[in-house]
Amino acid sequence: MALYPNDTALDALKARLESLVGGTLGLTGVTLAVGEVTATAQASKIIDLLRFLRDDADLKLDQLVDVCGVDYPEREKRFDVVYHLLSMRKNLRLRVKVQTDEETPVPSATALYPTADWFEREAWDLFGIFFADHPDLRRILTDYGFEGHPLRKDFPLTGYVELRYDEEQKRVVYEPVKLTQEFRRFDFMSPWEGANYILPGDEKAAAPAPAAPAAKA
Repeated sequence: MALYPNDTALDALKARLESLVGGTLGLTGVTLAVGEVTATAQASKIIDLLRFLRDDADLKLDQLVDVCGVDYPEREKRFDVVYHLLSMRKNLRLRVKVQTDEETPVPSATALYPTADWFEREAWDLFGIFFADHPDLRRILTDYGFEGHPLRKDFPLTGYVELRYDEEQKRVVYEPVKLTQEFRRFDFMSPWEGANYILPGDEKAAAPAPAAPAAKA
């Protein structure tokens, strides 16, 4: 079996999915670009669509490789939820995307694909995408008591809180972020080019060289 499907297989996959657009499965569009097929769908219909893709004899997309989120803050539905499916038997891959916002839950795919469990927890933890009927939707990468969702585009780079070990209380404490120093100026110029200004500590090297002593008669 070839490592990647040929153009004929990709065209057949695209045509098969295009025939379903506008039907009861909630497919809204199909594209083929750079050797990959991407389908867009309604979030409320995602379970029906995934079940079809898994069980259809011509597709057999029975492995869920990944579920991830993408944040577009300027959109009304700011999040894309992206499913990556694989069929080892048919040598096919498919990307399925749905859109949602901060309040509207997406149905959990854990009943169809057990691997969705950790993937959906990760999307919840890092983006705040809620998955309805997930059996254990808890944070998975951030610490207990973490505030916010760090992969949102509007999340501050420094975070909201920091933690440290308090010697007096003999425990880890959470505090608002306090920068210990002002942001410093860094020079990312190539070291082979050299800086076009005097670096701290190089004042002596920049000073005029002393005159050579006069030769004795």
